[in-house]
Amino acid sequence: MHNLLSNLKIAVPEKIYVKDPESSALGKRIIEHSILLINEIGFDSFTFKKLGVIIGSNESSIYRYFESKHKLLLYLSSWYWAWIEYQLVFETYSINDTTQKLKKAISILCRATKEDTNFTHINEIVLNRIIINENSKSFLTKEVDQENRDGYFVIYKRVIHRLRDIITEATPNYKYPSSLASTIIEGSLHQHFLKDHFSSMTDCKEDISPVDFYIDLTLNTLKL
Repeated sequence: MHNLLSNLKIAVPEKIYVKDPESSALGKRIIEHSILLINEIGFDSFTFKKLGVIIGSNESSIYRYFESKHKLLLYLSSWYWAWIEYQLVFETYSINDTTQKLKKAISILCRATKEDTNFTHINEIVLNRIIINENSKSFLTKEVDQENRDGYFVIYKRVIHRLRDIITEATPNYKYPSSLASTIIEGSLHQHFLKDHFSSMTDCKEDISPVDFYIDLTLNTLKL
């Protein structure tokens, strides 16, 4: 899988950006340091002006890549889910047992993130923290319906649909595969958040991960 991923380029919907940040050294610096800065100060406090100071570039140069910080967050979210999708496809492709395939899929989607050396300008561990803390801000907006029509969330939806299909393979007669798939993926982010900030509200601790919880929940729900 490592060799395969090293030859892949993460594809993000083109409408999200003005200029592909992967196409230049400045664009990659914008992505690299925006991840670090959002993690440090939070998305609400993040501005292109602050980012420009860090990367030693004019604020206007960042606008050549993204028309707003909302579009930048959409880019980071889309990149993250595309990266997760590659792992999901490659790590489950050769598993024939449908229950084992489902368990593996849940493990990939809910596990703690490890850094991927194939993308040196992106710290996936830090990006995962942003997704846990800020992902909902990419779609909890008044423009969500139009942005959905424009295809901004196509990768995130595709990940949910892939998990839905794996659920259906394991239990063809289950009536709620889409609801279960979206619950697992969104719920996992929430459990990671609770584990870090509201530990009394979750059973996920150092020795119990969201993977353990969602595998248990899913297998019991589907009676597998």
